[in-house]
Amino acid sequence: MRRFWGGLGLPGLIDVHTHFMPERVLRKVWEYFDANGPLVGGLAWPITYRTEEAERTAVLREFGVLAFTSMLYPHKPGMARWLNDWAVDFARRTPDCLHTATLYPEPDTGEYVRAALDAGARVFKAHVQVGDYDPADDQLHSAWGMLAEAGVPVVMHCGSGPAPGRFTGPESAARVLARHPRLRLIVAHLGMPEYDEFLDLAERYPQVHLDTTMAFTDFTESFMPFPRQALPRLADLGDRLLLGTDFPNIPYPYLHQLRALERLDLGSDWLRAVCHHNAAKLFGR
Repeated sequence: MRRFWGGLGLPGLIDVHTHFMPERVLRKVWEYFDANGPLVGGLAWPITYRTEEAERTAVLREFGVLAFTSMLYPHKPGMARWLNDWAVDFARRTPDCLHTATLYPEPDTGEYVRAALDAGARVFKAHVQVGDYDPADDQLHSAWGMLAEAGVPVVMHCGSGPAPGRFTGPESAARVLARHPRLRLIVAHLGMPEYDEFLDLAERYPQVHLDTTMAFTDFTESFMPFPRQALPRLADLGDRLLLGTDFPNIPYPYLHQLRALERLDLGSDWLRAVCHHNAAKLFGR
């Protein structure tokens, strides 16, 4: 790990897509992966870093991850507010975590999103597939407006991988951006498998970024390969790609994600930007 980022002349890595959440919630997530549930496409998905919270943060620090997130998400009404309350405490006791919050379409969304921003949230997570909601829902309109005005990024799982949902795909995200073109949307997983369509959105909207979570790994390439003809587009968008991994919920070692990016052969400058510089600029780290 340290040879990787040290060889690039970086001080370390910034990972914008890591999961920390209340332990009982995370255990439920792991149970879902263990059961090969429909939202993971029925795939065998062993959790490589299934350890206690303190050990997981220690592992990231040992890897040289300078900043990371606590991606958490509700799957029903009334859940987002208490997840955000937990995230405030986690951020206070974990200074290298970018204070993360979440949201869900419900009558008080705007109220608790404002409270999260006032509490210092630096990034939001929206999971369209698990939450089974339309991100263009009118109940989210004021929240997207607040986030756009504040310049706080939103990591949104809106692609249809590993299994499609009712509202996944580029169309719903495009409707959000049409109303809020200044929203700093970070498309999780490069939008897999609709890679080309989400690259279209990034080329159309200068505030749209994409994270690399699980992209190009042997695991993902086996069922949702990235189109090689689109690699020049990735090179051109090199200032808006961000390292993401899905740690700890990955079925391979963390280093494999980095090697998967390296073997794209897009150059050291591109790797430095993706693994550190772009996120450092976006989050002022």
